[in-house]
Amino acid sequence: MKYGNLIVEKKEKEFLKELMALAKYYRDNTYKASIEKLNEELKHAKIITIGEMPVDVIRLDSVVTIETPYAVQKTYQIVTPDKSDMRKNKISILAPMGLALFGYAEGDEISWQFPMGVSSIKILQVLQEEKKAVNGKYNEQHSGISQ
Repeated sequence: MKYGNLIVEKKEKEFLKELMALAKYYRDNTYKASIEKLNEELKHAKIITIGEMPVDVIRLDSVVTIETPYAVQKTYQIVTPDKSDMRKNKISILAPMGLALFGYAEGDEISWQFPMGVSSIKILQVLQEEKKAVNGKYNEQHSGISQ
């Protein structure tokens, strides 16, 4: 792990904890296991301010290129559940893949439980969409993706 622990922005951690609390009623065991694993990792995460966030750490709205076994590369944007749309490669933060990637950095390799079993993922690239905080919640700025 590039930074030793997950790196999480303070307000995003609180937002994610609220989402995970609501999602604990999911019936799917893979989702439950993913939420429990991220909850455990958040206990040891380095919590920092938005100004301290490294640009290569995955967070809400990050665009992430990963490599899965057999050299399959895919690019996803990590979004809130209401913006999830797999046709547009927008994956919910509460999906097993979103939970697996959150807080990790470019170059990290992780192993996670997915519906089809345990799989490894290598994070090849992380791009950030600019954000601004409004009343403690994040809104997208329409200036595109920056790094």
